[in-house]
Amino acid sequence: MKDFKANPEFVISDEKSLRSLFHATHELAIVKCQNSLDKHAQAFIKRSPFLCIGTQNLDGKADVSPRGDPVGFVEILDPYTLAIPDRPGNNRLDTLVNILANPSVGLLFIIPGFDDTLRVNGQASLVNDPEVLGRMRVNDRIPKLAVIVKVNEVFLHCAKAFRRSQLWNPDHFQDRREMPSLVKIILDQTTGAPSDDEMRKMDDQLEDDYRRTLY
Repeated sequence: MKDFKANPEFVISDEKSLRSLFHATHELAIVKCQNSLDKHAQAFIKRSPFLCIGTQNLDGKADVSPRGDPVGFVEILDPYTLAIPDRPGNNRLDTLVNILANPSVGLLFIIPGFDDTLRVNGQASLVNDPEVLGRMRVNDRIPKLAVIVKVNEVFLHCAKAFRRSQLWNPDHFQDRREMPSLVKIILDQTTGAPSDDEMRKMDDQLEDDYRRTLY
C-alpha cells in the first residue's frame, strides 16, 4: 500500500478555516457544559459499566484505554470528584504513567442500549487510600489503586455517532470468528503463530487466565 500524503492545498491548519466549514455552534451545545456532577450526570455514571479514558504524556503522545466493571463501578465521592478502580491488566500502565506526567484526562461513559454518552474532563491523580479502595471491592478483591478525577467539565453527548454505527442493533453485530483470536493476531505481528493445535491451546489458556485474574 502506497504511503498517503495529504495535499497541502486541502490541509486545515487554523481554527478560522476550520470553523468556516461548519454552521455556528447551537447555543444549547455551549451552555450544556457543567463544572460539576448534577443529579443527571450522577444517575448516568451510576448506570454505566464501561468508560474510555483518554490521556497524554508530556510529549503529546495520546492513549485511550477502556475500563469496565459491574454497573456503577465508578465511585462518586462528591459532585466534583470521581474514583475509578484500576483492575488487573497487562501491566503496561500506559494510562497511569501518562497521568503522572500530565494529569489532564477525558472520560467517555457508555451505557449498553443508550445512544447518548456522558463526557467528563478533569485532572487526575493516583491514590491507594484503603478507605477509597475498600469501596471498590469486587469478589473480595480490592484494587491496588484508584484514579481520582477532579471534574472540570461535564456534558451529555448526542446520539448521532451511535445511531450511525448501529452499535446496539443485533442485526449489525459481527461474527468474532471472522478474525483470528487476540493471541494469534499478536503472535502474527511479533514472533509468528504456531500450529493450529498449539494455537487452540494458547487461546484456551488465555480464556483460563481471564477467569482466574479478572479481579
